[in-house]
Amino acid sequence: MNLIDIEKQYKNNEIDKQEYIQIMHNIHCSLFKYKEFIKGKDIEKIEITKNNVIITSQTNSIKMICDKDDQRIAPLEILNFGYYEKNDFNMVMNLIDEGDSIFDIGANVGWYSLNIAKAIKNTKVLAFEPIPKTFDYLKTNVEMNQLNNIKIFNFGFSNEEKEIEFYFYKEGSGNASLANLSNVNTTEKVKCIVQRIDTFMVMNNYSIDFIKCDVEGAELLVFKGGIETIKRDKPIIYTEMLRKWSSKFNYHPNEIIEMLANIGYRCFTVKDNYLVEFYKMDDTTTETNFYFLHEQKHIAKIKKFSLWGYIY
Repeated sequence: MNLIDIEKQYKNNEIDKQEYIQIMHNIHCSLFKYKEFIKGKDIEKIEITKNNVIITSQTNSIKMICDKDDQRIAPLEILNFGYYEKNDFNMVMNLIDEGDSIFDIGANVGWYSLNIAKAIKNTKVLAFEPIPKTFDYLKTNVEMNQLNNIKIFNFGFSNEEKEIEFYFYKEGSGNASLANLSNVNTTEKVKCIVQRIDTFMVMNNYSIDFIKCDVEGAELLVFKGGIETIKRDKPIIYTEMLRKWSSKFNYHPNEIIEMLANIGYRCFTVKDNYLVEFYKMDDTTTETNFYFLHEQKHIAKIKKFSLWGYIY
């Protein structure tokens, strides 16, 4: 029974005042349990307002709205596990320089965009999120954190330009994809716009230093649609690659590694806060997040952040 039902019972004289006080006190004690629970986690505070539950991180004091239905939304991931993608997050922040231009493709509710924009001076962050409901959370989070160096766009990227159906389910907004990944009965089909990075760049005269791409299996399509931009600007690329998701799009992640290697990129994972070179994915691969650095443009970063230094 929830708080509102208990209150109704009291107002309808179904339980007396003392019983009501005792029942409610037992529930309210959860507030104090949370005080203990968040110790040692990347959480500065939890706020309950008449409209929202807001979690503020200790890292950069980023405020984020919680969605009561989304089990894997970033602030709840921090609440559950202490941090959000800690090792990869730290490496991303190391690889971005002041003044860089960043594309956050598949921005979701904005954890990476918000932190980069707030923590690294003079960065320009462009955050792309095609799902309207998720985009609304992204917009609210950007406004709530008063960050004017983030531009947000309610569309996604692919290798073509059209309106297309995405699969979305409220319990895990981060798994929204052009393919049906969840196979649960709450999955919705949502019409969204996708563009090509190359077209977008020509139309807007942008350059790019860093790409974060997490689009639940469609990563190869994104990079194919932006290959001329990648050749020209040679951005650092941080991307998710999972065999189980890419198979939904009829390719293997090694195709991304090979395509980028052909234009001078080397692939890395993170171990103990260092980059470790990665060559080929197979059935024993457990890593899911990968970094691509250009062997010429990013040689200084490869030397600085590689485990045991740069190996020729």
